[in-house]
Amino acid sequence: MADGLYDNVNGFTLNDDGQLVRFTGILIDRDGKVAKLLDRKDKRPRELDWRKDGDGRTLMPGFIDAHGHIMELGFKQLTLDLSQTNSLAEAQAAIAAYAREYPERRWIIGTGWNQEKWGLGRFPTAADLDVVVSDRPVWLSRVDGHAGWANSAAIEAAGITAKTEVPSGGRIEMANGKPSGVFVDKAGDLIQKFVPVPRPAERDLAFSKAQDVLLSHGVTGAADMGTTIEDWQTYRRAGDAGWLNMHIAAYAAGIDQMIAIAGPRPTPWLYDDKLKLVGVKLYLDGALGSRGAWLKQPYADAPGQTGLPMLGSAELRNLMSRASMDGFQTAVHAIGDAANAEVLGAIDELAETYDGDRRWRIEHVQIVDPVDLPRLGRNGIISSMQPTHQTSDRQMAEARLGPDRLEGAYAWRTILSDGGKLAFGSDFPVEAPDPFAGFAAAISRTGPDGQPFGGWRPQDAVSRIQALAAYTTGAAFAEFAEKSLGSLTPGHRADFILVDRDIMLASPSDIRATKLLETWVNGRPVYQAKDK
Repeated sequence: MADGLYDNVNGFTLNDDGQLVRFTGILIDRDGKVAKLLDRKDKRPRELDWRKDGDGRTLMPGFIDAHGHIMELGFKQLTLDLSQTNSLAEAQAAIAAYAREYPERRWIIGTGWNQEKWGLGRFPTAADLDVVVSDRPVWLSRVDGHAGWANSAAIEAAGITAKTEVPSGGRIEMANGKPSGVFVDKAGDLIQKFVPVPRPAERDLAFSKAQDVLLSHGVTGAADMGTTIEDWQTYRRAGDAGWLNMHIAAYAAGIDQMIAIAGPRPTPWLYDDKLKLVGVKLYLDGALGSRGAWLKQPYADAPGQTGLPMLGSAELRNLMSRASMDGFQTAVHAIGDAANAEVLGAIDELAETYDGDRRWRIEHVQIVDPVDLPRLGRNGIISSMQPTHQTSDRQMAEARLGPDRLEGAYAWRTILSDGGKLAFGSDFPVEAPDPFAGFAAAISRTGPDGQPFGGWRPQDAVSRIQALAAYTTGAAFAEFAEKSLGSLTPGHRADFILVDRDIMLASPSDIRATKLLETWVNGRPVYQAKDK
């Protein structure tokens, strides 16, 4: 580390009051923290260990992705990825090609299928897989991670039959009296436990890939939702070996993992504020795409279904209480309006016992009954939301809910107006970890194609400053890191990116086209574009 100056930049950040601060130079101390922001008229220090000229380009805080799955992103780089397929036939061709390329792999593992994107009108089946791979098990996660697609060999390897008991919080899709090949939410555990476990070296490679992807998108920190002890050990190995180059706020995959990782209390920040076990992630329901999101009323396109509550009321409160009593933050996945109402009720009750600055997190908050929206502004609740979910899911949400039940859907501005707090992320690898796409969606409520004209429910778009806050200072606040991360004001970690345009002035389409030139973490360059 050394004292240095990154000068001649079009710099901006948010200060402690949420105001936009502009600067032309940033002075960084030997600890990798911001020492001072300089205006054009300020004198530059002479005694420096290094100096860089930004050529007038834009320097802004690095993005903090408030909800992602780091190891899943890494393994996605190493396994079959179906996210770019546009039809069942394309997916089958990709699966067949992958099987030919890796004949030695005992199982074919992958992610990213989406029957809605394919226009299939149904879930895929084991038979759809058997026609391309029948000699070994195939197990493919849906794009949202809330359903799995198996071939007959995988179903047979797991010993699943028509008589298999369905786990609570799960659903086995059936056809002609037997499992059809799709396993929703906790039913997927029936097959997942038979999938070969990655070795430590494979985990290290996956994390390296994930970190490279995130840094290349300008993401300098992320909340890792669902960290296992194996994930934690992977991050620790990277930290010990000196190649942990981003900030990770970890949320354990359940109470057992929380205790295994951290024991009686949250860990301190390790490796110069790069790793901490902050709290625990709990699942209350599934996702809209697989009709696992828990709704108050039946799905408009599946009248007999209301989704899947994964925890009973008492169980949810007991788990949240168990974490809170030892000072762990709780982050509860809730997508449907029934799930959101349930977790809001739990917070109302627990806040009476566990007072103080708890920062109760609700992850996704996608569909909320309008009568419940004001409750998100109480008890210091943080709504951890993903703007690109709105642009990706809007047509599906309309089909799942019908037009009369969308009033509380992806209601970012309403939540802020009711006194709530926002933290934005992407839910990678469900969505691409591209914060510029998320920023553009947040301020416009339009997708990459600019549709729908004028935005989808545009009254819930947020301002540029609100979007920037949700991706920086708000995301840092959501993980109790606002004193060290999220801002470029003095005393904070020098986590910043250099880009080719000012996103506070550019149009949504131009924001999506932003080119990242450099990424810095703790005052050190960790990514540089090859053709900058």
